[in-house]
Amino acid sequence: MAQDPAIDVLICGAGAAGLTLAIDLARRGVSFRLIEKSAMPFHGSRGKGIQPRTQEVFEDLGILDRLFAAGGIYPPQREYRADGSTLDTEVMEVCDATPAEPYQAALMVPQFVTEAVMRERLLELGSRPEFGCELIAFEQDERGVGARLINDGREENIRARYLVGADGGRSFVRHTLGIGFPGKTLGVRAVVADVFLTGVSRDAWHRFNEGEMATQIALCPLEGTGMFQLQAPIPLEGDVDLSAAGLTRMLAERTGRSDLRIESVSWASAFNMNARLADRYRAGRVFLVGDAAHVHPPTGGQGLNTSVQDAYNLGWKLAAVAAGAPDVLLDSYEEERRPVAASVLGLATKLLDDIKRGAMRRGREVHQLDIGYPHSSLALEQPERNGGLLAGDRAPDAPIRGSGGQATRLFELFKGAHWTLLGFGVDRARVPARAGLHVHTFGSRGDLVDVNGHFRNAYSVATGDWVLVRPDGYIGAIVASDGVAELETYLRSVGLRAIDG
Repeated sequence: MAQDPAIDVLICGAGAAGLTLAIDLARRGVSFRLIEKSAMPFHGSRGKGIQPRTQEVFEDLGILDRLFAAGGIYPPQREYRADGSTLDTEVMEVCDATPAEPYQAALMVPQFVTEAVMRERLLELGSRPEFGCELIAFEQDERGVGARLINDGREENIRARYLVGADGGRSFVRHTLGIGFPGKTLGVRAVVADVFLTGVSRDAWHRFNEGEMATQIALCPLEGTGMFQLQAPIPLEGDVDLSAAGLTRMLAERTGRSDLRIESVSWASAFNMNARLADRYRAGRVFLVGDAAHVHPPTGGQGLNTSVQDAYNLGWKLAAVAAGAPDVLLDSYEEERRPVAASVLGLATKLLDDIKRGAMRRGREVHQLDIGYPHSSLALEQPERNGGLLAGDRAPDAPIRGSGGQATRLFELFKGAHWTLLGFGVDRARVPARAGLHVHTFGSRGDLVDVNGHFRNAYSVATGDWVLVRPDGYIGAIVASDGVAELETYLRSVGLRAIDG
């Protein structure tokens, strides 16, 4: 007979995806271990752009202000032309924040800084990654997953209810499961390096030979550090010298300048760009998140963001099932996230083609604010809506007031591990209280006041409507006053049972 699992979740890989999942599980009281075969944390800048939707996720997880303090906005790009002139342009389209979308620009934070902030948050919640701990084998049965680890040179056997592979593009978990990883190599090889250099200012993203893949090179100041990120396409074959001297020679050859000198290299990598998507995200009690499920070219700053949002989608579902919700809830993870990755792969590949032609400008398409799950089995509308906000869409923010007069925001109400039910001109007593659900109402005797109509405008509600917001900030259900029975059925299906039953 199989042993009962000792923990709920074993997370393999302590990068951004694994850390997101660990933070989410820790704040929900779900038992887990977060293991990482590398002896030390990753120390490179690879994923440096935090998109607006991920900023919203990080606000919920309690780390956004720390990341703003550690990083900064993207500088303008400065294109150096053959005639010696320069042209400064904005890399990102600049839009003003709105009540519904409080974050409108990518935040630049080197990946090693982002992950350090995440580890600090996880430590506050009472846990930490186990570095130097490698998963070497696993098998699953109807009750859990048995895993063999090498931990500090010693073999260890453990059991968990679920295993999550957050172990990167060469995922051991994915290979062991035999899950296909189709896609293609994109015919571009590049160097990315974090360097200390002299000869250029830190007020711009310096770009040389735009549109010329053989000689293109860029130097982006890394906010919050004294370093620059060097980016350059390189030939598909052959060795490349990643030392300070070697990269200084590359700079001189490609820019024609002798005043640019790399003093030291903190981290450097030469890699081939790929676009690949796993055939499946779930195999029984084992799941794939992040680069283990999809790899992208770095264009558009989509990889880390998509990975974080994978984990954010999966975390609350694992917690719900651990607390007694039906296991079928976990099928919605692949159902919702795999189409998103497919779309993001297409976008990142298109942006790579744009860069080959010398076009760098990025707009709303990279912000990930328009990602949603309208076709999900977890999206309920009663009756079906023909416009405005739909079930499965991202839940907008809105400035509001409590009935006591204090200003707040919807995002403040959503923050945490719970579901949120918003009623507009409703009879509050029609939906019984239950653990894990926060209920707020607007209107006569309501606890919230829609002072300037921002909630009504953003949510397109009518009197009697109920809007259910999932723990990950997406609309689960929108029902009219005569749809409360369907809402009750929905709540039970995701493990939210009324106190009396």
